[in-house]
Amino acid sequence: MESSENLETSEIRIKAIFFDFDGVLTQDKTGSITTLRYLSQVTGVEFNKLREAFRDHNDDLNLGRTTHSAIWPVICDKIGFQIDIGLLPAAFESTPFNEGMLRLASNLRHNYSVGIITDNKKDRMDHLKAHANLSALFEPIVVSSEVGGDKESSLIFEFALNHLGVFPHECVFIDNTESNLTVPSALGINTIYFDEEMNDLRGLIETLQESYEVNVAGAA
Repeated sequence: MESSENLETSEIRIKAIFFDFDGVLTQDKTGSITTLRYLSQVTGVEFNKLREAFRDHNDDLNLGRTTHSAIWPVICDKIGFQIDIGLLPAAFESTPFNEGMLRLASNLRHNYSVGIITDNKKDRMDHLKAHANLSALFEPIVVSSEVGGDKESSLIFEFALNHLGVFPHECVFIDNTESNLTVPSALGINTIYFDEEMNDLRGLIETLQESYEVNVAGAA
């Protein structure tokens, strides 16, 4: 577990902890893997064929410049198969949550603001907010497709900070992609890299406790 300590430990007073969504709160590295795996299993279309069809649209979906509905005819034409767009809600619901991480977030919520910052599709996150009741645990849930900026820019992080009225050094951001930590770290946000394959929850808890004096009593 690696962390970037932007202030001396004695000066850190954490008020908010932000989680990435896919690969941190879920077991799949990306939401595209989750969605396309389900569509492949249900339709019989090869996963790699689906991934190639969606590849050119992924950034636009994540930045809110297009929607699944708008690109669906193009996707179906490219793969040569008509997939019912009505399969998408079930594909979103196939998301394999990391139950241990959700328990940690629930525990932290007693003493800290707990939010999500994610590069994601609007319809997927809207559906999961309701289906998985994410809004009951996380506030805010900041989605790239809603704010028009992903983790390569400061916009999505500044939106989260402004929403809670906290300073960067008062926050921790946890992500499973190291490159996604560059911008928040430059802003002064404390960052932690989480390897979704190792899923080292105990290591994460130790980092939160030892590096940032976060109270995680009762977390597993």
